[in-house]
Amino acid sequence: MKNPELIFMGMVLLFLMTTVKTDAQNQQESPNFSVNADIVSNYVWRGTRFGQGPHIQPGVKFVTGGLTFGVWGSFDFNGYSETDPYLSYSFPFGLSLGVTDYYFPGLQVFETSVAEGSHALEINAGYTTGGLSLSANYIVNEAGGAASFGSDLYFQAGYAFKTFNLFAGVGDGWHTSDGEFNLCNLGIGTTKKIEMTEKFSLPLFGQVILNPEREQLYLVVGFSF
Repeated sequence: MKNPELIFMGMVLLFLMTTVKTDAQNQQESPNFSVNADIVSNYVWRGTRFGQGPHIQPGVKFVTGGLTFGVWGSFDFNGYSETDPYLSYSFPFGLSLGVTDYYFPGLQVFETSVAEGSHALEINAGYTTGGLSLSANYIVNEAGGAASFGSDLYFQAGYAFKTFNLFAGVGDGWHTSDGEFNLCNLGIGTTKKIEMTEKFSLPLFGQVILNPEREQLYLVVGFSF
């Protein structure tokens, strides 16, 4: 893709055009902005670790009805940085559709060439029913700076039990060391609330993640605020 920014903006406009009328007629909540942040012991995404040591992962989003537009990031203390704008729409029956722009600060933001492109654009879909969650993700462009191959695929299934959750993911392209389709993300996670005061609690979460393809095992612990 020669100009992924135009593709991203086109997808944004398409989502807005197809959802704003429905939201105006069937709005379930007032439009609102929110901000949050996680602090994690290390950043592991789809079975691969990025950066070194602890990360702070802030997020800002705007929500109106089922439509969400936001920016999420991850930053360590050794120079790694990531800033990902995203757009999604959630339907009442459990389906969600969206697009994510993976961008890494330090790269030229308007660089769109195949060799040095700084944006990897992903179309994603998810479905949740009860404790079961399924997701499918597709990178539409090759971008040398962002390290996407183009046509990168990732599929994940998970199940949330009462006190823990399990997940498994398979992918190719930038998700595996050789670019070939393989099992790359197996894990178990849990959450706990630490009561700080009568009115304030700190959400704590942890995951043990195995990447069979890279032969790596990770432990991630973090909290949200």
